[in-house]
This record gives sequence, structure tokens and C-alpha cells, in this order.
Amino acid sequence: MIERGLEPDFPAEVRREVARMTSAARDGSSIRDLRDMLWASIDNDDSRDLDQLTVAEALDGGRTRVLVAVADVDSLVDRGTATDGHAAKNTTSVYTAAAIFPMLPEELSTDLTSLNEAKERIAVVVDMVFEEDGTAAGAEIYRARVLNKAKLAYRSVAAWLDGAAPPPKVREVPGLDEQLRLQDRMAARLHELRHRHGALGLETIEARPVFDGDLLVDLEEDPKDRAKRIIEDFMIAANGATAAFLEARRFPTLRRVLRAPERWARIADLASQLGERLPGEPDARALEAFLANRRKADPTGFPDLSLAVVKLIGKGEYALSLPGSEPPGHFGLAVRDYSHSTAPNRRFPDLITQRLLKAALDGAEAPYTTPELSALAEHCTRKEDDAAKVERRVRKSAAALLLERRIGERFDAIVTGASPKGTWVRLFRPPIEGRVERGSEGMDVGDRVRVQLLSTDVDRGFIDFARA
Repeated sequence: MIERGLEPDFPAEVRREVARMTSAARDGSSIRDLRDMLWASIDNDDSRDLDQLTVAEALDGGRTRVLVAVADVDSLVDRGTATDGHAAKNTTSVYTAAAIFPMLPEELSTDLTSLNEAKERIAVVVDMVFEEDGTAAGAEIYRARVLNKAKLAYRSVAAWLDGAAPPPKVREVPGLDEQLRLQDRMAARLHELRHRHGALGLETIEARPVFDGDLLVDLEEDPKDRAKRIIEDFMIAANGATAAFLEARRFPTLRRVLRAPERWARIADLASQLGERLPGEPDARALEAFLANRRKADPTGFPDLSLAVVKLIGKGEYALSLPGSEPPGHFGLAVRDYSHSTAPNRRFPDLITQRLLKAALDGAEAPYTTPELSALAEHCTRKEDDAAKVERRVRKSAAALLLERRIGERFDAIVTGASPKGTWVRLFRPPIEGRVERGSEGMDVGDRVRVQLLSTDVDRGFIDFARA
């Protein structure tokens, strides 16, 4: 982290500031009381920094109201303080297999500014109404007092939605079962609508460390599920409503963008190898149709195709959008308006957006100048990349640790990177990535190959293969 310009520890002044904080949020004015609503959080099993709650309500005419409550971090973390300065430097929490390095001290992120179960909190609420087919019918944003009725986890909620026994809270909290089923139905409509408009249905394999006490024993797949889809689609909708809200009030916005892929020709080549055709220029709808076809034709191999497409599309970034200008949009999500706003405990761009939102609600001037926002967009993009490299480095060390006793074994793999700097592959089982040191000539992203493990270096996170 230090090599990447990230602070792994909180400065003493930050600790002193946090020690003086005593309340979860300043009330201010125009606070609605929504504590009676059936709010719940859904997150990872071990998550303690709860940024958002969700609730839905069926309306007449097939409409559905969806509310997303976002932790009001700005109420305690004032701009210009030492705590804000540390958050602005790192810009994100760093999640590694060895430890989590939160953007904000845990006294805040897991307590005072976390939407914890059975704790009254003040939140910024994005209140949206959708037509029966999932199209947006309207939205408003305001501050409200909320109360989390149930802290839920993705895996158990998803298993229940798929027919398993309900989690304890779903049994214990009256009405929560139907509430979650309503959210599931609404998320499915939003998901389907976005994909009709060209959102990419990618399904990459994420590896999650498995420990026996302090001993790392495995890296297992952490697939997407229906519960994750609820949160993902509601957050995309809330982020879109936030960007549109600020645009309508002539406020600048920090957009999350993904530009059209530069390596479109290679994506088209992959499609051609599979007997399908993509147009000569980047086209999100055509790409999504191709991906949908491949998911049906080869569900087992689809995550590997997805990984290749993700690598070829490139990275997202933050960009300043000024009032009246045409935002670049997000190629992968098929949305024009998109601004990170729903995770201010763990991402600094979301805290920036929250401050812009609250200024707009109060009728005040934007708290950041145009040059400041432009510089912050570039800085947040760089630090996000730095954090991703730290996380990847630790994942590689964990993977090297797991493979160090398997030197000489052969594995099936897919090429995930190919450039003058080197060629990388990811094994199918276990889902581990390494560099091809011998025999990489002619390999390109998306190729399936057979490789032999040559060596590992746990300290440096090196895993070296040869083409078998």
C-alpha cells in the first residue's frame, strides 16, 4: 500500500477526531421519519460497514416504489478535517485476503455511519417509482430517519429465494418474506429492461479466500446470485436517479463512465471463432445479444468468455460532467446517467456526490469548484487502480501459497492478458491467475490453453507457467 501511495494506518489526528464524535448524524432540517418502513440490508456474510438499506412498496396500476437509504457519512465527516483528508488520499477501502483497510475508521464505518440493525440512523433516501415494465416513472431525493429491521446476507437470501429454508430474520420479522420477494421481482424487471437496452450480462468468476482459523486453505468461487442482483440493480437505479437529480439542478457531477472498448476488433474476432458476427464498430446491444446466445449455448464456459470480454473492454473511470454537457455514459451498463453515490463509507467519490446532493437539497452552492472536481475525478481513478493492484498483489500471494506444493502439475486455463509486457492465464480450477514464462507466442485474450506450473514466489505473488 505504501508503495502505491496509500496509507494503511490512520494518522493520530484522525483518531483524535473520531474519539470526539458522539452522534450518528446531525439532524438539520427537513428530516422525514421513515422508521416504520420495513428496511433491511443485504450484504456479504462478514460485512459490517452497511452503506445502504432497501425497501419496496407495490402501488396501483402495477407500479412499484423502491427506496434506497444511503448512510449519511457527510454528517460526521466534514470536508477539510483530518478524517476527510485520509479518505481523500486513499479514496477507497482496500479489501485483501489478509486484512481489510477501511477508508474510514471502524468507529465510523462499522458503527456511527453504518446503517446497523436496530439502530436509528439519518440517511439520504433515493425514492423511485417504476412502471410495471421497469421504466422509471419518477424519483425524489431527501433526508430521512430510518431503522434497519434485518441484517441479511447474500448467500442465505439467495438460497431461500431459490427454494431453501428462510434465514432466521425472514422468519422472525413479519412481512419481510413478501417484502424481499417484491424486491426480487422488481430487480428482475430492472435487470431485463437494462439488458434489452444493451447492458452487458457478464458473469466472471470471483475468488473468495477460505480460512481455517488463520490458515488459508482455499480460494473458492463467489458467484453472483439473486440477492446480489437485487442490490446491484437497485444501486444502479439509485445512482442513475442521483445523477439525473443533480443534472436537473444544474450541478456538476462526478460520473462513473466506461468508454467504448478500444479492442473491439478482438471481441469481434472471439465472436467469429464461436460462429457469430459482431458489427465493425462498438455496439453494446449487439454485444449483449452475442453474450446472451453464448450463455445459453455454453453456460459452463460462459464465465471464461465473460472474463475475456471484461479484459478487452477495459476499466471504468471517474469523469467530471458539467451541467448541459453530454455525459459519456457507461458502455457496460447501457446507462447515460450514472454517478457513484451509494457507498460513502467505502468510496470517496460517493462521499463527494453526497455533499453535492445535500448542497442541492439545501439550495446552496456546489461545495466543490469545477477544477477541484476535475482533479478529484483523476485522483479517484488513479487511487482506485492503486487499490486494485494492492488487492490483486495479495490475492496472488495467497494463490502462490496454495499452489507452492503443486509445482510441475498441469492445468486447463484461459488467457486473460496479452501485451508486450507479458501473457497471463487463469486456471479453471482453482481460479488462480499467473504469468506464462515460456511458450506464450501467439496467445491472445480468450484463448484456452494447457499450462504447467513452473514456480511460485509467495512474497512477491509470482506464479509462473509454461505452455504445456
